[in-house]
Amino acid sequence: MKTILIPIAKGFEEIEAVSLIDVLRRAEIKVIVASLENNLEVQGAHNITLMADTNIQNVTTEDIDMILLPGGWGGTKLLAQDKHVQNLLKEMNNKNKDIAAICAAPYALNSAGVLSQNYTCYPSVEEEIRIEGYHPNEKIVEDGNIITSRGPGTAMCLALYIVKKYKGEETYNSLKSGLLVDFC
Repeated sequence: MKTILIPIAKGFEEIEAVSLIDVLRRAEIKVIVASLENNLEVQGAHNITLMADTNIQNVTTEDIDMILLPGGWGGTKLLAQDKHVQNLLKEMNNKNKDIAAICAAPYALNSAGVLSQNYTCYPSVEEEIRIEGYHPNEKIVEDGNIITSRGPGTAMCLALYIVKKYKGEETYNSLKSGLLVDFC
């Protein structure tokens, strides 16, 4: 079974985190939600609190097939500053394992030096990263082992994209139909 790590930090974007966790778990992909702090309760950007499964220090690259970062500026900046997250990103990239980020979170990939040449992100975040290689009109950009997506409105699309990648066309179509997603 594929395992995806979703690290969350204070100020994460709730729509993205919850949509990603929910859709991936519906597809029977194991999702580990990890807090950057000792407290497993993490407050999002809009005062919604999620309960993480574990602390980020308890997760290694051997435990996971993908690391997937939700956005939200507050959470993203903490992901970009967290040594464990940054090391996980570098190790995952060195092992050519999958890395994904949505919204502002490509900023954290850039901080780790793992953001691919071609990417997308929330509009205006590219100004904090680089204009070259930014694809403003793409919902999802995959370049090598790096997948990026635009923001809250594309969270379901990103989750389904990962489902298709890890579980195949049949599971993807079944979930997409059952969730009434006709915009991806």
